[in-house]
Amino acid sequence: IIKTMRTKKLLLTAALLAVGAAISMAQVYSVNVVGYVNVEVPQGFSMVANPLDGGDNDTIAELIPTAPVGATIYKFDGATFSSAVFDEFDEAWIPADMTLEPGTGVFIDAPEAFTITFVGEVLQGELSNELPSGLSIVGSLVPMAGNANELELPAVPGMTVYKWTGAGYTSAVFDEFDEAYIPADLVIGVGEAFWVENPGAAIGWDRTFTVN
Repeated sequence: IIKTMRTKKLLLTAALLAVGAAISMAQVYSVNVVGYVNVEVPQGFSMVANPLDGGDNDTIAELIPTAPVGATIYKFDGATFSSAVFDEFDEAWIPADMTLEPGTGVFIDAPEAFTITFVGEVLQGELSNELPSGLSIVGSLVPMAGNANELELPAVPGMTVYKWTGAGYTSAVFDEFDEAYIPADLVIGVGEAFWVENPGAAIGWDRTFTVN
């Protein structure tokens, strides 16, 4: 697959930022409409997504009220990264108004391992998460692990998923001949974020989900 220079530059920037251990994701402890998800964040860099809907409480101050001093969150806006740091004097994120809506993802650089507990509603029904043209960091709108096929990512030829491993990236691409993402063993965990490179116009990552 031939990557654009922009793709190489952005992924290299993220790789230079992210040199820590791979993220370890915990399972969902509740299958009720309202529940919680524990995400184990390792020391170093990892990619985290918000898998639940907390209503209006979508700032990092509300979602991640405590973290190791010096922990830093990097959020990608389509061109550059913005950041927030957990300050030892304020014992809070600076700035505190960075948002992490369901289905969006960030890098976290943690000086030591810690746990994030996301609390909120399991989104159900007809769901859509927009994938803009080019690169974005996203996560599943529902607390479910799986590969790109099982997570029902759009069937767009050339659409590519990049998963951070702790030392680099593994990838899967939608193959128009196999009509599936190849390879199929690239699994995204619950609460784990990943890069998507969309070669075309913005498209919705649409799926229907209900809690059985």
